[in-house]
Amino acid sequence: MAITTLLFLFTTMVVLAVVPGPGVLAVVARSMASGFSHGIVTTIGIITADFIFILLAIYGLSAAAEVLGELFSIVSYMGGAYLIWLGYSLCATKAESLDIEVLDEPSWYANYFAGLLITLSNPKAILFYAGFFPAFLDLSTLEGLDVLAIMTVTTFAIGGTMLTYAYLASHVKTVFQSKETEKKINLVAGIVMLLTGVFLLIKA
Repeated sequence: MAITTLLFLFTTMVVLAVVPGPGVLAVVARSMASGFSHGIVTTIGIITADFIFILLAIYGLSAAAEVLGELFSIVSYMGGAYLIWLGYSLCATKAESLDIEVLDEPSWYANYFAGLLITLSNPKAILFYAGFFPAFLDLSTLEGLDVLAIMTVTTFAIGGTMLTYAYLASHVKTVFQSKETEKKINLVAGIVMLLTGVFLLIKA
């Protein structure tokens, strides 16, 4: 896999991971309640769930491509349309200050499974991967090392972003309460999704 492709995947994943969502709020809440170390464990749970979604997206789409042949372009069109809709929704979302509930002291096991289950219960995650990967990866030619590279990029991109949130939450609790900051984050992420969806439709 080309280095440029990995760099693009990394950049895009970072931009999208920055958007405040259930995973971010879980990491922030755990870090504010119990400290940075608990935010780390929650992040590990989130990354584990993302690995599961990535494997399902890669190998599930690869199998579909072999069975459907040229009809597989329909999946690409659906993925592109979904990303465009998701991007538009983010751009149109009104900023609201985040109401973060401080939790009682949880165990590390509770933190891990909180991150894991919150991400697994979010169907938008696998739909995103299913729509995103075909735009930039030839799923029929992916090898084991390519999948490992994607996992590594995901770890640094999503994990690094979540750990940044965790660190900030454990030190500066008011940083997440800015409506203007949330609005800018949603706009940037929405534009990235829109452009990705358009690219996917053109490529299909």
